Amino acid sequence: MNIDIIDLGLIDYERAWKLQDEYAAEISEGKRPPTLLLLEHPHVYTFGRKGNAENLLWNETQLKEKEISTYWVDRGGDVTYHGPGQLVGYPLIPLTPLTPPPLPLGEGQGGERKADYVGYIRKLEDMLIGVLMQYGIASGQRTGKTGVWIQADVHSRCPRCSPEDRQKPAKIAAIGVKVDVHGVTRHGFALNVDPNMDYWNGIIPCGLTEPVVSLADLLDSVPSMQEVKKKVGEAFSSVFENQA
Repeated sequence: MNIDIIDLGLIDYERAWKLQDEYAAEISEGKRPPTLLLLEHPHVYTFGRKGNAENLLWNETQLKEKEISTYWVDRGGDVTYHGPGQLVGYPLIPLTPLTPPPLPLGEGQGGERKADYVGYIRKLEDMLIGVLMQYGIASGQRTGKTGVWIQADVHSRCPRCSPEDRQKPAKIAAIGVKVDVHGVTRHGFALNVDPNMDYWNGIIPCGLTEPVVSLADLLDSVPSMQEVKKKVGEAFSSVFENQA
């Protein structure tokens, strides 16, 4: 089944959150095909289910001056930033349940069929890694951490970054997802294309002290948001069209 890719442009976080609920309900009822929402948000900090308020470093006055909204949401993970220049993707797709192991006779009809949550996250990471490779950026996964990272040798190309940070791996894409009771995914990924990186100074992203980086930090010519959306949409369809 084909995946419907919808470009929402710049859209308020709360409005996009409600759209996810509406579309996911329609998908679970068979009234809408699997969908990928691609968009940008105005400045916002969101806290996931593992959110820690101590990881918000700016006070209410600073948040107001910088026009930053805050939300506590039902995705996985801690605090993250979304803003203009960052490509956010919200996949709304039904995950194929894992087949439960057979039970001995007399012990019921089999175990609970749960969606492959971890496998889904790994596929999102692989998809983004492939997109970055198209721009000549080598990236990868890190054991025990979610998201897409570049190693120090790639990070050393960042002119904005401090000499200390350029010696460390850096996160270029964040992932935080939810799978609802019907097996439909919510929330998703955020790829830093050309956002204002100063806004990460207001948080400890995902409770981690590692640096954060963008495509603009690593490329001489920054691709347009529309170009990146096109590449991400194509890559997502290629990876997930057989999943939906």
